[in-house]
Amino acid sequence: MSSATRTQSRVSARIGGIAESATMAVDAKAKALKAAGRPVIGFGAGEPDFPTPSAIVAAAQDACADQRNHRYTPAGGIPELKDAIVAKTARDSGLQVAANQVLVTNGGKQAVYQAFATLLDPGDEVLLPAPYWTTYPEAIALAGGVAVDVVTDESTEYLPTLAQLEAARTERTKVLLWCSPSNPSGSVAPRELVEAVGRWAVENGIWVVTDEIYEHLVYDGVRAESMPVVVPELADTAIVVNGVAKAYAMTGWRVGWMIGPVDVIKAATSLQSHLTSNVCNVAQRAALEAVSGSLDAAAEMRVAFDRRRRTMVEMLSAIPGVTCPTPKGAFYVYPSVRGVLGKEIRGKRPATSGELAALILDEVEVAVVPGEAFGMPGYFRLSYALGDDDLRTGIQRIADLLAEAA
Repeated sequence: MSSATRTQSRVSARIGGIAESATMAVDAKAKALKAAGRPVIGFGAGEPDFPTPSAIVAAAQDACADQRNHRYTPAGGIPELKDAIVAKTARDSGLQVAANQVLVTNGGKQAVYQAFATLLDPGDEVLLPAPYWTTYPEAIALAGGVAVDVVTDESTEYLPTLAQLEAARTERTKVLLWCSPSNPSGSVAPRELVEAVGRWAVENGIWVVTDEIYEHLVYDGVRAESMPVVVPELADTAIVVNGVAKAYAMTGWRVGWMIGPVDVIKAATSLQSHLTSNVCNVAQRAALEAVSGSLDAAAEMRVAFDRRRRTMVEMLSAIPGVTCPTPKGAFYVYPSVRGVLGKEIRGKRPATSGELAALILDEVEVAVVPGEAFGMPGYFRLSYALGDDDLRTGIQRIADLLAEAA
């Protein structure tokens, strides 16, 4: 058969195998229904409902008029921002790095992808504690790696044990993905676990990619510990992923970064030079204002999120069949709905959390993300980054519907 007549896929297997971001899909559907006039309340979005602080917006406005920003800048980030990230990292987590260990990226997602693309060869395994953020396994697969799920549950506050990690380790294991505070569970690893896992990684020659983007959104007096700070020996085999999106209400500005050993950052910068070149200069100038300024905005949001967190946990825990641990970080709850599955609700018997989420959206116009998106069916992720009134109304709609379960 000639090449002209051979049937070929229009989309490559590599790209065709990527799953759409479930969180973005749920948010988009909720917004579309709301735009069509339906009173939908969405718990899907992973973004603060606060405006970007005015000083940051003003810095961006000034940057638009500055002709320096009308031209290409270094692919790895403007020097002033990289220096500010160095200072911010030392201030906030205690990690001491140099500017040539920093790469500014188009949001945290690009940092995650480039970390795996830089570290992994085909067949390398990445230990991925579940529940996990939906982008992690797709980024691993795109890099030719293999995600190995390490499944947790509410009994350990969704934190993996050292025994679980060791049981999942093989001769192909190269990287551990670590996310604390966690998206989607809101769990925050205590220092003793961070230290134990870090030392285990060092002893076994395993890299750690640690996502610290929710570092400032913690509650109940807990602290987000940075693994390469707690275990300094890990610094040469760790990549830290972070960004301005969550702490400064800047999700749409698309500025993140990765921090790591000089050789790895140099390689990732070369990749980015071909992939996107520099991050938008105006957004970089806004991020410079953010990381150089105070954390007052994060503190203000944290007060509101804490209040909503407590309300959501209380209301969800009162629903028969629903178990909702109290998260200590981020702005999500991750309740188990396994006690509701299989019961009849308005003529249907949802057998999975995905089917239950679809029923809730259809019947009471509330959008949640089912656990299937995070590697753990039987759960929901709900964001409490929305107004208090909508939060109460939405949870009450769910409670009223599930009260009909028989």
